[in-house]
Amino acid sequence: MTASPRKNYREAVPGRANVADTPERDAYYDALERKEMGALWTVANKIEPWHPVPQSVPMIWRWSDVRPAILRAPELVSPEEAGRRVIMLVNPGRREVSAAVGLLYSGIQIMAPGEVATSHKHMASALRFIMEGTGAYTIVDGERMTLGINDFVLTPNGTWHEHGVDASGSTCIWQDGLDIPLMNALDANFYTVHPDLQQKTNQPTDSSVRLYGAGFVQPAYLRHAWTKPYSPLLKFEWAPTYDALVQAARVSDGSPYDGIIMEYVNPITGGPVMQTIGASMQLLRPGEHTKAHRHTGSFVYRVAKGQGYSVIDGQRLDWRERDIFVVPSWSVHEHANLADRDDACLFTFNDLPVMQALGLYAEQAYPDNGGHQTVVSRA
Repeated sequence: MTASPRKNYREAVPGRANVADTPERDAYYDALERKEMGALWTVANKIEPWHPVPQSVPMIWRWSDVRPAILRAPELVSPEEAGRRVIMLVNPGRREVSAAVGLLYSGIQIMAPGEVATSHKHMASALRFIMEGTGAYTIVDGERMTLGINDFVLTPNGTWHEHGVDASGSTCIWQDGLDIPLMNALDANFYTVHPDLQQKTNQPTDSSVRLYGAGFVQPAYLRHAWTKPYSPLLKFEWAPTYDALVQAARVSDGSPYDGIIMEYVNPITGGPVMQTIGASMQLLRPGEHTKAHRHTGSFVYRVAKGQGYSVIDGQRLDWRERDIFVVPSWSVHEHANLADRDDACLFTFNDLPVMQALGLYAEQAYPDNGGHQTVVSRA
């Protein structure tokens, strides 16, 4: 039996593995491999790195490339054939798990007027961020919600959900975000199609927005009736979100690393909207250039408004409205608004709830060059 190639991950540092190869040791390693075993010291420095070493790389998917690709899909496949017509955004470093970054999946979905997707549920948590079109709606556990541009919608794990576009509407496109790779990595994923293929609504349209969307919460005796682990508010509309950012910008300097940034939260707990996926919206003032920092957690960004650029590990990514880019975990990043008079807004979803729940969150400012990176490449 020919042993597989083996790399020696030696480090001449006290406390780290530093075992030289010898013919006798190589024979020992080969014997272990034949029994599906291995010597830890041959890989210890790789699997226990000094700091996070993400497989994902910084990426940007420009709307000018994505939109023609997704518009072509209805010509080639029907919703009945595909289940969901989606173009995946695949990171070159995470192709094997179909991730956009880290263990987060993202794709662009399209539906034509009059189309309805089959109702289903899965263990993965999911979200939608609406990009273009009119007449779109989603139904989550019996609540129908109308969808407008830049609205942010939840479909928490285990909830029946389906999507559609009214016959009187136009072709609609939205971004999907899910933690499918995480669920698969944990061997915990399930998928179920509704026995009736469609679910019935059991409450007024946009009822969760009417109950919780104004920023108030119900009295404690009513809040106790909500026992689910995700937000009872399932749709966060763009207009009040943007207004909140603008109002905050008038009285606050915000974060030196993110500008004016606000998290979407569960109105009952004040925590993240879902157990494994968090989301936020940030505003960069005209000409604002944030300082660079890095932290654990993978981030998928979508440009909701404006134009500018981000520098990620020395690579400059220029972006404009509807472009999507990613920041891998522990990557140094900063953002800049190129406009002189208009603000820019970035939506992001991330895996911070997982990082924080497991005690894995760490953050570090970038100290060099006044808090800014040197650009070494441009995409």
